[in-house]
Amino acid sequence: HGIDASPLYTAVVAAGRAPHWYVAGGVPDTQDGRFDMIATVLALVLIRLDGEAAGAPLGVALTDLFIADMDAQLRELGIGDVGLGKQVGQMVGLLGGRMGAYRDALAGGDLGEALIRNLYRGVAPGAAALAHVEAALRALAAGLAGQSLADLQAGRLP
Repeated sequence: HGIDASPLYTAVVAAGRAPHWYVAGGVPDTQDGRFDMIATVLALVLIRLDGEAAGAPLGVALTDLFIADMDAQLRELGIGDVGLGKQVGQMVGLLGGRMGAYRDALAGGDLGEALIRNLYRGVAPGAAALAHVEAALRALAAGLAGQSLADLQAGRLP
């Protein structure tokens, strides 16, 4: 489709690696924790892109970059071709599940509960850490709603 989503993907990864998630937010600073945080930011960006028809091609291109990145990282960890497709498929499935959970939670459900289940893998952090992450993600979602597709494609996240 010829859409360059790499500036946006780079911005999503940088946002997901921001220290405050791990320090104030209590997200485990591990390989799984970093994956979960990047997938959370990515899910919010994809929810925003799904919000308008014109955003769909950028969402597809962004998802393709995520898949390619996960594929490369798994190869670096020594996972061979046999297990690779299954692992990447699981990651894409996790991303889709998170998009649904976060979309529902942002629309009026309990975002904290969705975060405990998806970001913290069922182990609730302290109340202050959860409140920090919830507030930061709500602010991100609100900021994304006001960003133009051109700004997003250029990698300008709120």
